[in-house]
Amino acid sequence: MPRCTFTEVTALDPDPELTRLAAETPLTRIRMAHGEGEAWLATRYEDVRLVTTDRRFSRAAVIGRDFPRMTPAPIVQDESINLLDPPELTRLRRLVSRGFTARHVERLRPHTQRTVDGLLDTMAEHGPPADVAAHLAAHLPMTTICDLLEIPPEDRPALRRDAIALMTVGNPDRDAAVRAKADLRAYFADLTATRRRTPGEDLLSTLAAARDGEEVLDDDELAVMGMVLLLTGHDTTTYQISNITHTLLTQPEPRARLLADPDCLPRLLEELLRFIPFRKGVGIPRIATEDVEVGGVTIRAGETVHVSYLAANRDPEAYERPDEIDPDREGPSHMAFGWGSHHCLGSHLARMELQVAIGSLFTRFPSLRLAVPAGEIEWNTSSIWRFPLALPVAW
Repeated sequence: MPRCTFTEVTALDPDPELTRLAAETPLTRIRMAHGEGEAWLATRYEDVRLVTTDRRFSRAAVIGRDFPRMTPAPIVQDESINLLDPPELTRLRRLVSRGFTARHVERLRPHTQRTVDGLLDTMAEHGPPADVAAHLAAHLPMTTICDLLEIPPEDRPALRRDAIALMTVGNPDRDAAVRAKADLRAYFADLTATRRRTPGEDLLSTLAAARDGEEVLDDDELAVMGMVLLLTGHDTTTYQISNITHTLLTQPEPRARLLADPDCLPRLLEELLRFIPFRKGVGIPRIATEDVEVGGVTIRAGETVHVSYLAANRDPEAYERPDEIDPDREGPSHMAFGWGSHHCLGSHLARMELQVAIGSLFTRFPSLRLAVPAGEIEWNTSSIWRFPLALPVAW
């Protein structure tokens, strides 16, 4: 049985361990670096879709378990929306989704555009070579989500440090991750209590007042939701701005397509989200609540099941030429934002930020190019995310 760390990756190349497992045994038993016992790993698109939509697989059932995982300490809080099953999950998503409707997100686009324009002004004043990761990616998503939550600017650096510490994968970092999780929980408990007493126009105040009939978010749910919003609203988009920029600067055809046809940007971004392995390995597993057949294999009640959205996004049974970038691709929707009842609530916001950031970057600097050979770029190796630590560019 393979012991999978999912950390032996290079830049944004497909994970060789994951690629081998997907090709040889699409549904296989694995051991992981942290946690007790074994887990199933599903890598086929259809198998992943089944596990993430069939209610016989439970996220809530992982609570209290030392489940197989990548990080020394579990990232997720027990009260988090990420560990709920329907109907409790449905109730909470109805309440939270009111802050993330497509119409609400579109109202944020002008503010996001002004933020990006300011960041690119600073980058232009700095002059080449300039680091896209430092000038644009590190600031935009954190600024956006903190503005939405109305987190004071002086608190943001510490929150970012805690968010980074929580995502580390090495054993020596366990104590730091546990402290970071506790610090974030305490911060948002205080912040959300304040918003209950003196609500404003921010997203947390909106969530505190949100009602579905008689249903409201309780204090623990609201605090954990604030923490989840910070983590998910910051990390994924931050690293994807750098990853997408790197991919466009090292893949001449999609870059040429974008410059020749800027209107293709939304379609191109969807294809890049499918194509880019933006994280390592797997996330939160599910537990089978009864025997279930998946891909001709019986998963027994009580067994842990991980899914790989990354492998599903490159499944040759789902996508023709899966290892190529084709903005005109026909086929099923990608799984970069998850699938089923736990599909990312902030996907509208992430898409809008990426459209504004990437579109503005290549409109402002059409001659953008890497300022160093691609092989000299240093990549993150310490967390679950895959991204360049710096992305020096010239124009």
